[in-house]
Amino acid sequence: MDTMGRHVIAELWECNLDILNDMERLEKTFVNAALKAGAEVREVAFHKFAPFGVSGVVIISESHLTIHSFPEHGYASIDVYTCGDIIDPHVAVQYIQDELDAKTTEIIEVPRGMGAVQLKNIKAQ
Repeated sequence: MDTMGRHVIAELWECNLDILNDMERLEKTFVNAALKAGAEVREVAFHKFAPFGVSGVVIISESHLTIHSFPEHGYASIDVYTCGDIIDPHVAVQYIQDELDAKTTEIIEVPRGMGAVQLKNIKAQ
């Protein structure tokens, strides 16, 4: 294993506003994303803010998936962090991106546990 983990940070813009404010749908999306990536789900916690916005975390055996949504801006910040080399965090990110109907994305992967971090942009649309 080259790293202790892979931390994928995704900026999702022009998302479906209704989905970004639907806590139950976001929770289901994140659990499904974890499962599609082959992760083992341990715990799930999501919170809906008033008047809008959702924050949530899916704890997986391999680490976590998180979201902070800003429906008023059509924006969601996503983190998918996986330890080891079995789970591909990009599978989960792609699923989330598709489910939120994001039109513009920026994705950065940060290798964890390798010393000094050297960031590189993975994908921008």
